[in-house]
Amino acid sequence: MREVDLFYENSELPFREVFIALKEIILRQDKEITHELKYGMPFFCYKGKMFCYLWIHKKYKQPYIGIVEGKHFEESFLLQETRSRMKIMLFDENEDLPVEQINNVINKAINLYKTGIIKTKSK
Repeated sequence: MREVDLFYENSELPFREVFIALKEIILRQDKEITHELKYGMPFFCYKGKMFCYLWIHKKYKQPYIGIVEGKHFEESFLLQETRSRMKIMLFDENEDLPVEQINNVINKAINLYKTGIIKTKSK
């Protein structure tokens, strides 16, 4: 079993279910997305560049997607807090995930790399 898969397996319920659903939503967005454990958390990369990750907010005790280049986003539901670059999208584990909203944010994040606003690693 891959190290990143152990993250999901070892996550507490109900966070595990949210994380697994988020992973599936993110990975469906583009065939160039890869998934690995970095800094103890599941990160998603587009052509070698980290673009988002999953974690639990320490203060709110809610799962979230962290958008690495969140400074490029103006969506009011994304929180910047004290971060200069990243923004997060919090989820209530007792509610249905806003799939369309998640899809839009992930696609917008990927488009930063596809359009060259954020450079990707050359192959």
